[in-house]
Amino acid sequence: MRHVAIIGAGQAGSALAAKLKELGFDGRVTLIGDEPHPPYQRPPLSKAYLLGKLAADRLALRGPSFYAERGIDLRLATKVTRIIPAEKRIELGSESLAYDDLVLATGAAPIRLPADIGGALANIFALRTIGDVEEITPHIAPGKRALIVGGGYIGLEVAAALNQAGVDVTLVELQDRILGRVAAAETSAYFRSLHADRGVRLVEGVGLVTLEGEDRVRRARLSEGSCVDVDLVIVGIGVRPSVALAEAAGLAVENGVCVDAQGRTSVAGIWAAGDCASFLWDGRRLRIESVPHASDQAEAVAANILGAKRDYHPRPWFWSDQFDVKLQIAGLNAGYDRIVERKGAKPGSCSYWYFAGEKLLAVDAINDARAYMIAKRLIDTGRSPSPLDVADGDLA
Repeated sequence: MRHVAIIGAGQAGSALAAKLKELGFDGRVTLIGDEPHPPYQRPPLSKAYLLGKLAADRLALRGPSFYAERGIDLRLATKVTRIIPAEKRIELGSESLAYDDLVLATGAAPIRLPADIGGALANIFALRTIGDVEEITPHIAPGKRALIVGGGYIGLEVAAALNQAGVDVTLVELQDRILGRVAAAETSAYFRSLHADRGVRLVEGVGLVTLEGEDRVRRARLSEGSCVDVDLVIVGIGVRPSVALAEAAGLAVENGVCVDAQGRTSVAGIWAAGDCASFLWDGRRLRIESVPHASDQAEAVAANILGAKRDYHPRPWFWSDQFDVKLQIAGLNAGYDRIVERKGAKPGSCSYWYFAGEKLLAVDAINDARAYMIAKRLIDTGRSPSPLDVADGDLA
């Protein structure tokens, strides 16, 4: 009986296992995760789950009986220690498991602060897993002082959540503006004002020099000379793809596990999908850290394992919830040379449209679902409205 083994029981791994069975695969499917929890949603971790507004069982991607009913062998709290491609075998500690096809859906891991600047002190956290949130929540209370390191989407979402819980929040961003790596200055300005108006202290263009304390972190020294007293620190400075197993097994790695257009790695019989996988896009290796992409790419790989031979074409979209504001993003903005602002129908709603010449690349829609849906449809079909129509015209 043909056996597909999947390393990684997150969004991509779960979607791939489910798609194999949906497509009629009657062989064995083994889904291996190193966490003790069944596959779950990660986006609510930095928002509703962090605030205690969502129970852990509501995070589950699928019901408790889903995997068993479909004959998917779900192995939790299990670590794969080695891949042996020549023998088509993986090692799980003392156990060995043979496969016919192997899928790497190992995701990504948060970048930690180095120990030599105090990164090993107690009460310094990342936020990527249910376990991370469980460690953080006992320290959330009105009057507590939190430092968020990193002004990307995760850092801003956590800052918003902690602020709503009554925590005194300072966010420090080394770049000259928040969201500097991912969004236009106009989007940065919107969210800077949003956070400042709610009482979050934003410090941009300033680095973290050291974290200090004895038993736990108690203060942070910043590069402009100031010192911030803190009770906890949450680090949101990005993630790195989890590629250690792939590298040790001799697979090609460049900004993630290298895959071709159909999801194959450089070693026959091994595939990859989701946050850990990099693919060629516009002449460069690209990784997309997005729930929809992880699911879409994983489902495409499942079909190709079964012989579909179809190239995967990403249609990226993302979202972020901060306070009462929903940001929806369609497309990839790399290479833009022009931003066009469009006012929304509701007060405070707007959208920023990214163009390269006359070509529409991406859109940031802020509390404007209609603009987002129109833009997503245009981008998905390869059409570009004129910048003049975007600014003032009817795009219906």
